[in-house]
Amino acid sequence: MRMMVGILLAGLLLLASCAGSPQQREVEATTPNILFIFTDDHASHAIGAYGSRFPGDNTPNLDQLAAEGMRFSRCAVTNSICAPSRAVILTGKHSHLNGVLTNAERFDGAQMTFPKLLQQKGYQTALFGKWHLKSEPTGFDHYERLIGQGPYYNPKMRFPADSEKGFDERRHEGYTTDIITDLAIDWLKDRKSGEGPFMMMVQHKAPHRHWQPAPRHLDLFADVQIAEPDNLFDDYSTRTTAARIQDMEIATTLTPHDLKLAKQRGFTEKQEAAWMASYGPRNTEFTKKMEEMSSEEIVRWKYQRYLKDYLRCIRAVDENIGRLMKTLEDLDLSKETIVIYSSDQGFFLGEHGWFDKRFMYEECYRTPLIVRWPGVTEAGKVNDQLVSNLDYAQTFLDLAGVEMDRPEVKAMQGISMKPLLEGKEVPFRKSHYYQYYEYHGDRTTAHMVRRHRGVATERYKLIHFYNLDEWELFDLKTDPQEMKNRADDPELAEVRKELEAELERLASEYGVPDDRGSVPRDPHARIQALKKPQKPKSD
Repeated sequence: MRMMVGILLAGLLLLASCAGSPQQREVEATTPNILFIFTDDHASHAIGAYGSRFPGDNTPNLDQLAAEGMRFSRCAVTNSICAPSRAVILTGKHSHLNGVLTNAERFDGAQMTFPKLLQQKGYQTALFGKWHLKSEPTGFDHYERLIGQGPYYNPKMRFPADSEKGFDERRHEGYTTDIITDLAIDWLKDRKSGEGPFMMMVQHKAPHRHWQPAPRHLDLFADVQIAEPDNLFDDYSTRTTAARIQDMEIATTLTPHDLKLAKQRGFTEKQEAAWMASYGPRNTEFTKKMEEMSSEEIVRWKYQRYLKDYLRCIRAVDENIGRLMKTLEDLDLSKETIVIYSSDQGFFLGEHGWFDKRFMYEECYRTPLIVRWPGVTEAGKVNDQLVSNLDYAQTFLDLAGVEMDRPEVKAMQGISMKPLLEGKEVPFRKSHYYQYYEYHGDRTTAHMVRRHRGVATERYKLIHFYNLDEWELFDLKTDPQEMKNRADDPELAEVRKELEAELERLASEYGVPDDRGSVPRDPHARIQALKKPQKPKSD
């Protein structure tokens, strides 16, 4: 009898050990995996699913993801620059609260972030790729990150280790977009069953400046003429001083290094040989013709070189998204994994004659957001609500089943998008607050974009360049390219009054401090007069 009882108890213990703890079983049964794929400077209008003017077959995997999930047409950022956007996503708080107002600040890893709350929920958390927040990542069971911006080729990457520094570094050989994906796939394959759900952030450097394509894409689009925007030669005649004194024009700001007319560094011998075989002949052809080209023709040549390289970098991102999707299928994880694609902000792709971001104008204020939630989100659905990167943290937590009334969650400033993903008709944000801080009052400021804050609604956008005390008001319905400033238009006087009141209401709600005395009024009036298209030097 004792022997029979012993055998029965042993069997029960074996079943219990196989099933895992009750808490672990509950987590696995009720919470999905979350795969967050994130790029740097990827404009939504460079994705086929968003109606790109560029070659339509450049993003087939992203387009497929959109066809299988929900595409958000109006996802706005709170501060259109790299590090601040990342800090907003981690914390669910505006820049003035998370401490990263510009690219100069160091992120305080001690503050609460959504990965830490997911860890408490029983999630495995991992991050691979670009971090760009100066401090070491916290809230992750494992990470391997680029150092600073990181290069496009042969990156050195940092990972946690038992040492005095708490981390170690190793050099990889190859193309960075591929390497980041390799690391993510290896981590997925090495996971053991029964370890609970995961949240993995795969964060690419691409397509950030200086836009170096993979070896396999060096000749992509070589014989294609990329369509130009209607306002490539914008003269900013109806906009404020800020639009005229920026330093981000294709005509004058792109460097020989950007244009691949200068020697590129960091290659292996084999990589450099492939690079020179592709760019060398084209550069020689251009330098021969350059002296006979008009200023306008040179701008058009620069535009083609810039856009082709940018789109080539995106092609590698898209291919690697395809690799990740296939890995989920191979590991039988697709049905239980929510896949989210986004970027830290959008980017100017020749609109207004510009590259880069920072302004509250649509091309960089909007960022792509695509979500595939198998069995829940309706395939091919387009959502036009005014959502934001401020909402990501609370959305991830809500998807994972974290209690939304926890003090750490309630302290966040966004709104969970989970009901939208579930197809529910719920009230959402009617206006959105934006503030850009990275202007220091001198010519060392990158791109010379003046500090500004603004409010956007479904139809209108009001921007205040507060150190200049100049305003812009755009009717996005009649002027989607934001070419006509109507801040002083009597027809919109009442609209402006309402938007100014809403701007102040939002600033008060978010606890935004007064930044108006931060830098002097220094309009750099001479800069625009000095800006003339220069013929790039080849060296």
